Amino acid sequence: MQYHRIPHSSLEVSVLGLGTMTFGEQNSEADAHAQLDYALAAGINLIDTAEMYPVPPRPETQGLTERYIGSWIKARGNREKIVLASKVAGPTRNNDSAIRPQQALDRKNIRAALDDSLKRLNTDYLDLYQLHWPQRSANYFGKLNYQYSDEMATVTLLETLESAQ
Repeated sequence: MQYHRIPHSSLEVSVLGLGTMTFGEQNSEADAHAQLDYALAAGINLIDTAEMYPVPPRPETQGLTERYIGSWIKARGNREKIVLASKVAGPTRNNDSAIRPQQALDRKNIRAALDDSLKRLNTDYLDLYQLHWPQRSANYFGKLNYQYSDEMATVTLLETLESAQ
């Protein structure tokens, strides 16, 4: 496996990562653990997840992906061997409002999302934390015939970025 060093850090990240968005929907916990074991044995150390997983988002399964990864980390005691990345969900698009009542990308919501993810993942840190989608009108998820809107975001990009402080 080849690895790349993240600039200005000591993190060495595998060129391939394991996406986990089906853990808890198409994959059982045992399947998820087996896939994580296989990936790690193959030299893959980047594990990508999100608070809204699995997809499609449903209230009864929301967070299962992170829980499965968390139970794997707890069972294997190998947190230091992986580069763990997760994502905070932005404002509700469809039926994913069960994640949090208000999904604004402000400090309060980002911190709440991060705390919940850390609990589900059985860890006290993430190596990479990302926005799953922006809090602004954008052509994401391959919308056809996208029409730009001039509506103002309720949370500015600057406020979202300052949440990391």
